Amino acid sequence: MHSVSLNNAPAVQHITVSNPFDGSIVGTVVTTSADDIGYLLERARRGAQIARRLPRYQRSAILEKAASAVEKNKEEFALLIVREAGKTITQARKEATRCINTLKLSADEAKRNAGEVIPFDSYAGSETRQGWFTREPLGIITAITPYNDPLNLVAHKLGPAIAGGNAVLLKPSELTPLSALRLADVLVESGLPEEIVTVAIGGADLGKALVTARDVRMISFTGGFVTGEAIAKNAGLKKLAMDLGGNAPVIVMENSDFDAAVEGCVSGAYWAAGQNCIGTQRILVQRPIYEQFRTEFVAKTKRLKTGNPLEADTDVGPMIAERAVTRAAAMVDRAISAGATLLCGNKPSGNLFPPTVLENVPSDCDVWKEEVFAPIVLLQPFDKLSDAIEMANSPDYSLHAGIFTNDLEAALDAASRIDAGGVMINDSSDYRFDAMPFGGFKYGSMGREGVRFAYEDMTQPKVVCINRLKT
Repeated sequence: MHSVSLNNAPAVQHITVSNPFDGSIVGTVVTTSADDIGYLLERARRGAQIARRLPRYQRSAILEKAASAVEKNKEEFALLIVREAGKTITQARKEATRCINTLKLSADEAKRNAGEVIPFDSYAGSETRQGWFTREPLGIITAITPYNDPLNLVAHKLGPAIAGGNAVLLKPSELTPLSALRLADVLVESGLPEEIVTVAIGGADLGKALVTARDVRMISFTGGFVTGEAIAKNAGLKKLAMDLGGNAPVIVMENSDFDAAVEGCVSGAYWAAGQNCIGTQRILVQRPIYEQFRTEFVAKTKRLKTGNPLEADTDVGPMIAERAVTRAAAMVDRAISAGATLLCGNKPSGNLFPPTVLENVPSDCDVWKEEVFAPIVLLQPFDKLSDAIEMANSPDYSLHAGIFTNDLEAALDAASRIDAGGVMINDSSDYRFDAMPFGGFKYGSMGREGVRFAYEDMTQPKVVCINRLKT
């Protein structure tokens, strides 16, 4: 696999992609310098002209064919995700399946969401007019994706963009570029003109060049708040769509299905070694069941197997890199120094960070206020639902939240009062269906993903109005 070559481009360097579990070399990829932005834009401009001329049925057919190709080679994609990102094989297979769904949803959107008739004669003075609006491509979109979902999050950028008739400059994470490159290859093999998607791999300088380029009409970014803020400052006049992280709370009421709550919270907390923007981070448990919940939750956490992600019985694989482990351990240590109690975990080995549970974490600790992006969970008791909602809403980042309760009125009350882009009832925060709007409140995001919603962000309405002149 290789990044898309550019005619007459100068010689470029390579980076090595390493397996986060054992450090073995997974592959090498060509990097692109910020100095090559001219070549990238030249190619993308050609791609935008080609893309907008592709009939909708062809866009849809290409995406359907790509979905079938991923499905046919699902195990290959899953193994690649394991090797470069460290997800367990079970989780990687699920991500590959979600990628297939995302591409199919995009294929449907290419044919479905073309515009609407406008009822001009609904208003006095427009009786002689009739018309419609269409959804037209923006042109060139810069897409920047993270390491934690190296295949499906790329599909969430490329699928809707292609459905809408755009060209894409894609910058995947330097840590996990191979899945993105393979998906781009599959799209070309499925009939997509190669100029429509250009994959460029490089550092912050390349990212800044892609973001600031005047020809780029939209930036779709998934990543951290600091980077997102820098993009917003540098982007200029263009559309921005950003998912910047979360700090997901899950409320467990005393009247909930206890076993389902424990199981759901364990699953929601440690998926992808906690490197999950909607992963359960803070579990708020009503006081009458708090001790029982803590006992069961910690017991189930301790039974999870941390280790080789290729082994089918492994529950938690490695974190992406040593610096991520160091950051997570430092956050835990600071919380303990501030008075939190460690219930289990916090004994890293290499890039493996065992599932870790803290309780009574002071609200001014960074592990409470910020996104940990690690297999770290905080337990906290509460008395009244209003107290739990206040705690749930305290951080500045909010993508998803969850509540377990058998009281429908309480569930709907919580859903209306929690500041989050999604509230999962009788489920953990870690649930996403690829067709639903996905994003957050406050500093959690800007705009929404989910195929239909991203497609609408990546297109623009054009009105056609006919005035039937009286003779």
